[in-house]
Amino acid sequence: MSDLSFAERVSGHAWTVWPTARDLVLRPHHAAFFEHTIPIVDDQFGPTALSCSLAVPEGATSVVVLVHGLGSSRHSAPVQRAAVELHRLGLATLALDLRGADRRGGGFYHMALTEDLTAACASALCKPFQKVFVLGFSMGGHVALHFAATRAERRLAGVAALCTPLDLRQSQQHLDQATLAFYRRWVLRGLKGIYDAVARRHAVAVPARDVWRSGTFHEWDRLTVAKRFGFASPEDYYERCSARWALPKLAVESVLVLAQNDPIVPPELALPWVSDAAAGTLRVCVLPRGGHLQFPNGQDCGLGRGGSGVVEQIARHWQRL
Repeated sequence: MSDLSFAERVSGHAWTVWPTARDLVLRPHHAAFFEHTIPIVDDQFGPTALSCSLAVPEGATSVVVLVHGLGSSRHSAPVQRAAVELHRLGLATLALDLRGADRRGGGFYHMALTEDLTAACASALCKPFQKVFVLGFSMGGHVALHFAATRAERRLAGVAALCTPLDLRQSQQHLDQATLAFYRRWVLRGLKGIYDAVARRHAVAVPARDVWRSGTFHEWDRLTVAKRFGFASPEDYYERCSARWALPKLAVESVLVLAQNDPIVPPELALPWVSDAAAGTLRVCVLPRGGHLQFPNGQDCGLGRGGSGVVEQIARHWQRL
């Protein structure tokens, strides 16, 4: 964001904050959802389940797995809005909570943990569909790109990541700046709620009260992710798990959509590494207007004809594959 004008910075914050505030009051609602759980086994906390919401329009042969952002859940407004739009276009959706995001205390995730997506795709809920797509929001897109490199699902036909960084270290340094304290507190509050629910049910390495005191993503990752998943330090986690390392291994076409004025994930947290992707596997679009996970309609994502909104353009592109 260093090269943005003052007006562009204000626009990015406005497009991030105001639509988010609106959605807290006027939440999107998808009447066609049915709630389910997918059983999994956490290697530390034992048997648990992933909460999810499935919606299947008549005649749907493809399903889109929707992956929420960091500290969020399947009930977030961007996920719900996308589900409504995809349903309108005839695509089934499985809005998935990564482990622990439902606050039931079954565990917690990190940003390269793809086992939850593997379990979702292998579940009875997804078995009827001929094709599987994954749409990830913010850090959910980071998980989705890792999944696209695993070759764990033979029906996977495409992945899209919205406002997703590719380097975790640079993302942490950016988000831990004093000027982004408002956004940081918002996301950390969600993450701490997930950890607190785990600590109420299981023995954990760090007491929840100490985690609640953490004020940066670096501190969060030191106290929780590094200890839980065996990383030597947050830096070790960032180096080993950044999505940029997945790009050369992408097995399906992936779409990365960024917003030029995004204050949370500015394009420079992704663009330096996009050329590392396997040939023909990554389409990148930087939209001139919008904020974090908020895009005004009428902008071209470069995916061919069809649709004015970002999700609609991605969906229509997938329907042509």
